Amino acid sequence: MAVLYDGDQYLVEKYAVALSPGLQLLNPEPIAKEGLQVLAAGLVQPPPNFQNFPPLPEIQSEFNLISRAGVPITTLLDQDFTSKILERQVNQTSFNILHLATHGQFSSRAEDTFVLAADGPINVAQFDTFLRRQDETRSQAIDLLVLSACQTAAGDNRATLGLAGAAVRAGARSTLASLWNIGDRSTAILMGEFYKELATAKVTKAEALRRAQITLFKQYPNYSRPSYWAAYVLVGNWL
Repeated sequence: MAVLYDGDQYLVEKYAVALSPGLQLLNPEPIAKEGLQVLAAGLVQPPPNFQNFPPLPEIQSEFNLISRAGVPITTLLDQDFTSKILERQVNQTSFNILHLATHGQFSSRAEDTFVLAADGPINVAQFDTFLRRQDETRSQAIDLLVLSACQTAAGDNRATLGLAGAAVRAGARSTLASLWNIGDRSTAILMGEFYKELATAKVTKAEALRRAQITLFKQYPNYSRPSYWAAYVLVGNWL
C-alpha cells in the first residue's frame, strides 16, 4: 500500500499505513514512549544447514543505531542467540519490544513459519510456548515484535495472517516485518530511524514507520527505490 503512486507522491508521503487482521484482535493501548526497552537478538552467520540464507553483516550496526536513538537495548548476538538463551532472557529481562534481526520466514501455515537462531530454526509453535511462559511470570505486555530480516513466504498471499498470528502468539500488540528480502544496510538505517522517531517524536508506531521510510528514500539516494523501503509492514495495533 505504501508504494501506491498518484503521479506526484507515494501514499506513504501522505498517510501512515498499517495492516489489521481484524479490529477485535487489537488492544487500542498506545506504546509507552517513556519506557521503551528492547530485547534484541541477531544472527550474522546462518547455521551450517541454512547456507541458502546470506550473512547479515550489518546487524551490529543496526543494534548500535537503536542504542544511539536513545532506546535501552539488551543484545544477544550470534552464539549468544540460541533458543534456550533467548527463552531465558525473555523470562529474565524487562522489555516491551522484542527485536529479532535474523533470517526467517512467515507464512499463513504455522509449520512454514520460523526464525533462525544459532542452534537452528525456532518454529512459531516453540516461540509460542516460551513466550506463554513469559506471560505467566511478567505483567508487562510486548508492545511490538520486530522481525527486521525475515520475509513472508514466496507465493503466499495470506502471509500477513502469519505475521499477525506470530504477534498474537507472542503476546505482542503488533508486528513490524518485511514482505521480501532487503539489503541489511538499508534495514539498519531504517530501523535506526524508526526507533529514533518512536523515542523522540513520541508518535504512533505507524507514523514512526512512515517517517523512517520517507527518510530512507529522500535522504539516502542509494535506497530511494521502493524495493528498499516499501517492503516493511506494520501488522496489528498501529498506536
